Formats: sequence, C-alpha cells, structure tokens
Amino acid sequence: MSQIELVDTTIRDGNQSLWGATALKTGMQATIAPVMERVGFGAVDLTTSTHMAVAVRFQKENPWERIRVMRELMPSTKLSFLTTGMRFISWESASQELMELAFKLLINCGIDRFAIMDPMNDTSAMTAMAALARRCGVDDCNAALTYTVSPFHDDAYYAKKTAEIAASGRFTRIYVKDPGGLLTPERARTLLPAIQAAKGRLPLELHSHCTIGLAPFSYLAAAELGIDALHVAARPAANGTSQPAAERMVANLRHMGHTVDVDDEALADMSSYFQALADAEGLDCGKPQEFDASYFKHQMPGGMLGTMKRQLGEMKRLHLLPQVLEETERVRADLGYPIMVTPFSQVVGAQAVMNVLSGKRYENIPDEVIRYVIGRFGKPSSPLDAEIEDRIRSSPRASVLEKEEEMAPLPELRKRFDGHLCDEEFLLRAVMPREQVDAMLAAGPADRNYDPDSRPHLDLISGLAKRKGYRQIAVETKGLRLKLERGFK
Repeated sequence: MSQIELVDTTIRDGNQSLWGATALKTGMQATIAPVMERVGFGAVDLTTSTHMAVAVRFQKENPWERIRVMRELMPSTKLSFLTTGMRFISWESASQELMELAFKLLINCGIDRFAIMDPMNDTSAMTAMAALARRCGVDDCNAALTYTVSPFHDDAYYAKKTAEIAASGRFTRIYVKDPGGLLTPERARTLLPAIQAAKGRLPLELHSHCTIGLAPFSYLAAAELGIDALHVAARPAANGTSQPAAERMVANLRHMGHTVDVDDEALADMSSYFQALADAEGLDCGKPQEFDASYFKHQMPGGMLGTMKRQLGEMKRLHLLPQVLEETERVRADLGYPIMVTPFSQVVGAQAVMNVLSGKRYENIPDEVIRYVIGRFGKPSSPLDAEIEDRIRSSPRASVLEKEEEMAPLPELRKRFDGHLCDEEFLLRAVMPREQVDAMLAAGPADRNYDPDSRPHLDLISGLAKRKGYRQIAVETKGLRLKLERGFK
C-alpha cells in the first residue's frame, strides 16, 4: 500500500470537459481558492493558453490577472500550466522568443509547474520546451505521454518514449495522459510497469477521462501498481467526459489501504461550492458513463463528438453519424494513427465528415489535413497510407500551404504595436483579434467575488430592468430589499 497524491483538474479540465471551458470566471475561481488551498492537492491544473483565450474572448477578463489572483489566494499550492508545443493561443507555430516571453510572463504571474505534451509524443520537442521552461525559471516540468490505442502504440512504444524523457534530464515527473479514457485496468497492468521500468526515479502520475466509464477502475489498478499521483475533479465537475470524482476516489483508495493526505472537510466544502455554482449557472454536472466498446475504434473525444452531432443536425444529416464514425476509423488509419487530441481529432473528424457527405473519399480535403500531411504539426509517429499521402502532397493546395509563412518573429511583431504596451497586453494583441483585447480592457478589472446564492436575485433584477410601463417596483425577500424607479421625461 502506498501514499498517493491528488492533482485537481476542476478549474481547467473539468471545466473544459463538461462546460466548454467557458463556465468559470475569475471571481468564481477566486471565491473557492482559499478552500482549495486547504485541501492539500499535490498541484492544481489551472490553465492553458486556450483557457486564457477564452477568458479574453468570451468573459472579457484579463487572464494574466486571473493567474495572479489565484497565486495570491493559493500561496503554497503548485499551479500548473499545460502547454502543447511551440504555440501560444494561436495555432500558428510561434518563435522560440515569443514562447520564452509567454513562459516568463506565466511564471511572473504565479505558475510554478509546467505540464508539457506533444500531440505526437515527440520527445525531442517536449525536451526542448522543458529546457525553455527551465531557462525561464520553472523547476517543476511534468512530461505528458499521451495514451492511445493503435497497432503502433504498444507498451514497448511507451517504454521507449519514457526512457527518452528520463534520459533528457529536463523533467521532474511523468504522467500518462489518457484524453480518450481508453486505458483499461488490464492494459494498465502491463503499460504502467513498462513505463515504471524505464522512468528511473521520476514520479509517475495518471490522468484519464470517464468517457466510457473505465477511468475509476484503471485508477485503482494504477494505485495497486505504485502510481504516485492521480488526477481528479470535484464531484460536480467530474465524471461524464471529465476525470473521476475526488471524493469517491479518496474513499476507494483508503478502503484499499492506501494513504491519501487531504483535508476531507475542505474537499467537501469545495464540492458543495461547485454544486451550488452549477445549480445557479444552469450547468450540467457529469454523470457516470456506460461502457461503449465502439469508442475504441473511432476514439472521438466527447467534446468533438458533441460538436459533430450538432453540425450534422444543423445540416439535417444526423442519421449519417454512424457512417461518419466508421469513416473516422478509416481516416485515422490513413493518416498514420494520430492520437485523437486537439488538433488531430478535429483534423480526422473534419475529413471523415467530408468523405461521407461527398460520397467520394478525399474529394475535398481541409487545409488542416494538408498541413498535417506536409508536416506542419510534426512528424507522424507511424507511416501514412502511401496512396493517400501522395494524393494530398501532389494537390495544388498543398503547394500553396507549403509556402505559407509562420507567425512573424518577436521583433517584427513588436513593430506592429505601440511600443509602450506592457508585455502582457502586447502578447495578447500579437495572437488575438484586436477587438477582443479592446473589449477585455474596456470591461475593466474582473470581480473577485462570487456568491451562487445571488444568482436568482441578479436574474430578478435583470428581468425587472427590461420591463416597461412601470414607475416603481419594490421587492423584499429574506436578505434582500430592492426598489427600482424609472424616470420619465
């Protein structure tokens, strides 16, 4: 039996998996942060550049300030940033200078742990990012090995990747990242020992999703095999396509004889808060999922599958979904079995939809598929279908995309903007539309407080303010006295 740490994913991955990454504003996070500090998490999975973009685009809030607020309120908890290669917010490849600036700003704001993944498990690219993070001042770099199922991604493949990571000397820990929730307890019992044999002294973590109901069982198998940390979410933001629920996982681990050193009362308070928030904001909480064996074939992530259903429904083609999922499996094989994570799940899914809708395979090819084939996302880990690859590479559009320029170097970007901008504003403007950053700045500082119980009152006030034909409305309930008066000219 062993001592197991918990890494909390509620704010980042739970929010993203269940609520589209848009639900939690700064005040909502700040209000519960002191409680999360008391729980005793090994780390909190806080943000990504995608979440930072959401803060600006949809919430009109400053993402840099959000990190500072959370650091202030959680002074002793590791705050983690997930990075997916040489990109920041934009999917264009960024220069090393721009990434260095981004990393320094993140560290200055309070990030002290980097989770580094590459969608193709390119360990040389991951090592380069870890070296960059360390030059910027981060000592805690967690290498994410992304798990998938294919004829090429066997235990030996992951053991080899683990050995490369360990030999680099750039990482402080490793975690198995299972975005599809595909890891079975049986596979865990062969995969994890293979990784442990190759990792040296690096601690090992497991991050999986409950999409087809396997993650809670695989976590318990991992605990038997000596896992050091498990990624979990508070119950309202757990299950569904999110991570296992923290409370149930703690109870199960302790029942098996493992030690989980967390403050149970603080964890219960945290879950109660997020339940109240979900109720107030009309957010659907995750529910335990049924096992779906077909998922191992198409491996379409839950969020992408939902988007695909919506788009087919809007086109009145929802009845084609079974064909699209079958075609997804074929396209993935054609393209060398890419791991079904962003952006590759979108690349494969878009091509599958086009193939089914047109009736001819690869008659229409999206630009992102062409970029994938010509190597803009890196080198695929297994061979592509030779005929499909040649067809795409020889297309006129491929010739155009091979010549497209990547993001401008940092000095050139700086020349495009007011030289008096602070680095935080400059970086946002360099990678996001001007009007979105302008709107964020115009909105002013984000509210640092949130009370779920106030939502009915706010909805009442908003509704009353829209009414016409009244001179005065008075409302009095427990804890609230409100008078609205309309002025007439």
